[in-house]
Amino acid sequence: MAGKHSIGWIGLGRMGEPMAAYLVKAGQKVSVWNRTRAKVEPLAKLGAQIADTPAGLAGSDIVFLMVSTGKDVDEVCFGRDGVAAGGKGKVPKIFVDCSSISAEESAACRARLAELGADLIAAPVSGNAKVVKAGKLSAVASGPKAAFDVVKPYIESFAPRGVSYVGEGELSRFCKIAHNVMLGVVIQNLCEITILAQKAGVPRHAFLEFMNNGVMGSMFTRYKSNALVNLDWTTTFTPELLRKDIDLGLEAARRLDVPMPVTAATREALQAHFGAATLQPDAKAYLEKDFAATLETVALAAGLKLESEDVPVPTGLET
Repeated sequence: MAGKHSIGWIGLGRMGEPMAAYLVKAGQKVSVWNRTRAKVEPLAKLGAQIADTPAGLAGSDIVFLMVSTGKDVDEVCFGRDGVAAGGKGKVPKIFVDCSSISAEESAACRARLAELGADLIAAPVSGNAKVVKAGKLSAVASGPKAAFDVVKPYIESFAPRGVSYVGEGELSRFCKIAHNVMLGVVIQNLCEITILAQKAGVPRHAFLEFMNNGVMGSMFTRYKSNALVNLDWTTTFTPELLRKDIDLGLEAARRLDVPMPVTAATREALQAHFGAATLQPDAKAYLEKDFAATLETVALAAGLKLESEDVPVPTGLET
């Protein structure tokens, strides 16, 4: 059932486009803007309206953001053609930022929006584009509770596995950083044990099938298994972004006096991947591949050269 609010959406990249599509398909009144206009066309065909600039979304009741960096959030909100450039009384009442930015950047954005009479809900998500399309995305949110109650049904449209409200301010940003720290630890250990099993003689696909069917399997280990078996490094998240988030987690740990020795070891193991990349013909291009390519660095340290096993592996995200 369509809601009573008009919705603006900024950012139609790998994640943003399928997320916004859920709102459009649900019959919501949605207007969209993206820096690359061609990416807007699929949603326009579904019934979304196209704005020429972010400022064109200022008349919306709620504006969602799904952009790459804190700098991008600042630009689309407060830049010359930003959605909040019109000043007090001329901005949407609620902004929902699903981007992954730092708590400090989020707090600065929240303060500027508050001066204009608008609330910010920080709502980063868990998953990649395939998770979105499979209808298995989840989210975590923080900010004013009354504003969250308004936007919760809209977030649930694209995050049907649930949106967890964790409190005021930037608490959801800390949850997202913690989430990505675990992402780094799990992929590192999964790569290590997969190479251990392979060196003992177990095919990667057989070992990962066992893991995924056991109590230690998860949605993440299952949907990463095809990459590890067939060396498919199609980018979902880069090693550089993962390193940034681990560093943010370690920085927060130092500030809050929380020991995180496993995370610290993972950070150094990930750093080895950057060194190993220099052995590639094009190190920069290699580091733009998916973070699961760390499997090759673990294999290198173990004296193995990997080849694709060419075995079809279901991801659990087939639609």
